[in-house]
Amino acid sequence: MMAVLLLDAFESLLGRSDIALLERLIRQSKTWAFVDELSIAVTGRLVERWAGLVDDLDRWSVDDDFWIRRAALLALLPQLRRGAGDFERFGRYADRMLDEREFFIRKAIGWVLRETGKKQPDLVYAWLLPRCARASGVTVREAVKYLAPYQRIALLAAYAAAPPPKRASGHALQ
Repeated sequence: MMAVLLLDAFESLLGRSDIALLERLIRQSKTWAFVDELSIAVTGRLVERWAGLVDDLDRWSVDDDFWIRRAALLALLPQLRRGAGDFERFGRYADRMLDEREFFIRKAIGWVLRETGKKQPDLVYAWLLPRCARASGVTVREAVKYLAPYQRIALLAAYAAAPPPKRASGHALQ
């Protein structure tokens, strides 16, 4: 954890080539406590400074390791949280991962949608509504937290009306 905190504190000293180090650390972490901090606070800020690093995120988003896929989603969070960033890229990643059964992927998608929804609720609503049948309960539950009441009600109703076999989980709001 000390190494993660030092990377966070001195992120401005990192260069483009340090993405390989971050990928290795994320791959070796195997826990949300390290992966999330490395993804958001370190990789996310590095990607902001070095636009070309999105190619690495594109590769990460289809990696066999779900922690690397989670990192690809979360690295986009800092900018999206501010009402900026590349929601279209996030949407492509999330759309490919929406059917996954891995809890940490489901939670990450919902988390990014929730934070994006604070500044851009209409964007989140428009993206999620046609995908409610594929989304897991944890994704939907997280995503709707800061949306307008009518948006929240519509998304929860769309989720509830979806046939269970199309959902990532057969259990309501799990």
